[in-house]
Amino acid sequence: MSKELIINAADHETRVAFVEDGNPRELFIERPKESDITGNIYKGRVVRVLPGMQAAFVDIGLEQAAFIYVADVLNHNQEFEYLMQFFPDKAENGFTDLDNEKRPPSLDQEFMIEDLLNEGQEIMVQVSKASIGNKGSRITSRISLPGRFLVLMPTTDHIGISRRIEDEDERRRLKEALMDIRSENYGFIARTVSDGVSREKLANEMNFLTSLWLDIQKKGASAPAPSMLHQELNVTLRAVRDLFTHEVEKLVIDSQAGYEEILKFLDTFMPKLKTSVELYEDSEPIFDAYNLESEISRALKKKVWLKSGGYIVIEHTEAFVAIDVNTGRYVGRQNLEETILKTNLEAVKEIAYQIRLRDIGGQIIIDFIDMEKKSNRERVCNALKEALKKDRSKTHVLPMSELGLIEMTRKRTRETLNRMLCEPCFYCEGEGYLQSRRTICYNIYHDMLRESGEMMAPYVTLKVHPEIAELLLGEESSLVDSLEAILNRKIIVRPDVHFHLEQYEMYEMHKN
Repeated sequence: MSKELIINAADHETRVAFVEDGNPRELFIERPKESDITGNIYKGRVVRVLPGMQAAFVDIGLEQAAFIYVADVLNHNQEFEYLMQFFPDKAENGFTDLDNEKRPPSLDQEFMIEDLLNEGQEIMVQVSKASIGNKGSRITSRISLPGRFLVLMPTTDHIGISRRIEDEDERRRLKEALMDIRSENYGFIARTVSDGVSREKLANEMNFLTSLWLDIQKKGASAPAPSMLHQELNVTLRAVRDLFTHEVEKLVIDSQAGYEEILKFLDTFMPKLKTSVELYEDSEPIFDAYNLESEISRALKKKVWLKSGGYIVIEHTEAFVAIDVNTGRYVGRQNLEETILKTNLEAVKEIAYQIRLRDIGGQIIIDFIDMEKKSNRERVCNALKEALKKDRSKTHVLPMSELGLIEMTRKRTRETLNRMLCEPCFYCEGEGYLQSRRTICYNIYHDMLRESGEMMAPYVTLKVHPEIAELLLGEESSLVDSLEAILNRKIIVRPDVHFHLEQYEMYEMHKN
């Protein structure tokens, strides 16, 4: 199975696609004006304590106050031992993405939120989950600093090894090495990629993470509240740190600056992987060259067609995501039960693919086509569990009901692809979704680059909806400047009140 990282980097937006066998499995998008703050560390001030919810609101300098549960304020070895025993799969990321309900209840009862925090109190916290919809960011006082091979957990005194490292001799070697070379009683977790890594490299990264933590503490001692003390890596370097392994055949990026940044990063952590990094310099946009744009567009649609002629419909509601399976044009060649089973099994693969690509989280209800045989229902349920095994996010699947319903949950840490790239449709008073204005501007940017090879005239007129014109001539004017520099042509933006928000046209002019 071939694995690649394809990165499209521009000033206004960076897109990272993790590709397996030519298909994007995960997509990460970062926009400077809408950056993900997960992993950032802040010095905040408690603004409200809620004993009834055993939580508190903390001002960390954002528009919305962040919230912290009582379990996220606790820092002691007993909790670490519990988490390592019952949630070893979460150790890879320092337990920062555990649901509150999974915390050890005996420990939660040991302290009350009003005993730990007071209004006006200053506290160092880390964002464990960025704001989603109207919910503020979730924070924790249990700081963790992930590196390439290790995760530093300065509030504990324990050594953990990723469960994915199965060889007992290697697990023992790593634990003994970390115990021996650490100079402070800090907790460390050996990540999966530390398997086989030399003692020297582990020591270098341990020193780097320890120095980073000391710098954060020093900054926090004098910084006002609220203020940011540490910013997580950008999306490109996070992908390199977390996804770029020996299993990935190559990383391709279309930015010279990004290319050099990655090589510099690998110089420190994994110089042997530098030969797998390529700079993309062709005129065709990189996501078009790798056939990724069509898959992204498909991931924004409610209806997704299956090869057999059946289809699935994905609907987002306030409480959960509903996925409906239909036979569509598929009529089969044998009996009805076999036709339904084949459609459901085909839908399973597409559902698992779309859930991962769209980064759908929370509660998910899948309505498969009713099957009479219990064995067939079990077969479909088992197939879904198997298809979800490759998902890096934690999933939990319940058995299929007699009505063909499967309830499942998937860990949610950020906005879905749909929420990130779209916004409520004002044409239908919020009943549906349009692509956001910024996404439309970026689509225009990509389209103009795509058509640049056929352009001959010195001027290009771009007709757009008035609100898009306002954005292109104002906040996103750098996009137009960038296109003019790349295309060596003057771009004239003209609003048209009759255009739909997503509609735009471009045509050449020989005279202005």
